[in-house]
Amino acid sequence: MADLKKLAEEIVNLTLLEAQELKTILKDEYGIEPAAGGAVMMAGPAAGGDAAAAEEQTEFDVILKSAGANKINVIKEVRAITGLGLKEAKDLVEAGGKAVKEQVSKSEAEEIKGKLEAAGAEVELK
Repeated sequence: MADLKKLAEEIVNLTLLEAQELKTILKDEYGIEPAAGGAVMMAGPAAGGDAAAAEEQTEFDVILKSAGANKINVIKEVRAITGLGLKEAKDLVEAGGKAVKEQVSKSEAEEIKGKLEAAGAEVELK
């Protein structure tokens, strides 16, 4: 019982950012979907100094600004990243200013940006 009480105290003392991270772990790894605005969020301490951390962007859109000189390499990379067909990938690359991937994590967005820039594209994260 002492372990359960300790666990309950740790959950109650989570910051908003930590509670969001816990929600993501429960959903992704265990298939558990916590109720929206559940007890963890309500019982957490007042935001105070954590407000800025909680507002930090967690989802990014990878925007292809231009294909650069190596358009064929960029099209190949876009196809590999998105799974689009040749025509769809070509249209996306030629349109410019379009999202290659939307609402991805920061690490995935950075990885995609690196691949596209290595292929010669100009990329922006939003």
